[in-house]
Amino acid sequence: MFRNDFDVSDRVNTTDPKNVNQEIDRIFLELYPESTTRTLDRAFGDADRIYRGAMPGFHACDTAYHDIQHVLDVTLAMARLIDGYERTRVGGDPLGQNLFQLGVITALFHDVGYIRRVSETESQNGAEFTLIHVSRGAQFLKDYLPSLGMAEVADIAADLVHFTGYERPVNSIRVPGLRYRLLGNFLGSADIIAQMADRCYLEKCRDRLYPEFVTGGIASKKNTEGNVEVIFSSGEDLLRKTPGFYSSAARRLKEDLGNGLEYAGAHFGGQNLYLEGAEKNMRFAETVRVEEDFSLLKRTPPETLPAQAAGEIGE
Repeated sequence: MFRNDFDVSDRVNTTDPKNVNQEIDRIFLELYPESTTRTLDRAFGDADRIYRGAMPGFHACDTAYHDIQHVLDVTLAMARLIDGYERTRVGGDPLGQNLFQLGVITALFHDVGYIRRVSETESQNGAEFTLIHVSRGAQFLKDYLPSLGMAEVADIAADLVHFTGYERPVNSIRVPGLRYRLLGNFLGSADIIAQMADRCYLEKCRDRLYPEFVTGGIASKKNTEGNVEVIFSSGEDLLRKTPGFYSSAARRLKEDLGNGLEYAGAHFGGQNLYLEGAEKNMRFAETVRVEEDFSLLKRTPPETLPAQAAGEIGE
């Protein structure tokens, strides 16, 4: 019996920063045994604080879908993709410990743009930044990485984080070389496969992502005539359209992101647990859509928001 607060292997608690930190440290040290995890550990501690609201100048995370579990799930997937590549690459250059750290830390803060700053007094919920959260995250990374002694790659991280979003087409993102593009492909892939393989992905889409879309202006838009066009009329409507989104995400993974998700199979010794999990979710989503029976969704996602941040959005 798999658990809703654990990863696709049911071994790592993805609501616990320390547990994910320990697993990524293990992967890192197996790849690079002469290295130290000091920088990774510092970054995990900072991410934990910012999402809990313990970082000066920031409110706690208040987006129930883009929460600490999502961030940790993506970060773990990122480390596994790098691990799979490093262990099985044929002819390609190694990424090495510095790029491993850069990739993992960028993943750890890839959605920090949803976190409200205390100075942003007019905003009521981080979902208001949905359309610009990637650029906000890029600016955070530029400001933050020097504190880790990584100032020389701060601008690169700010570009890499755009592989997770849609503000820039992937082929327009400028990075210094092929190894960095590979890293970006892994980051964009991790962001897709980690959330779509989540055991509670369908419940989260209906109950958590839809309200964020309403607040962020994604559920509807004005067309060229100035009339409001409804994209998603409800959480159930979003769920009906999720298999279609998966089809476009699969194309993005393969064509835009270089099929980087294949290295998850290398990490797991041949079985791609992320792909299997995502496809299982989509088969069930199709069953729900055809039967029009949303009572089939019975899983309860973990509650991760700090008590002072929890509440309804999209009202």
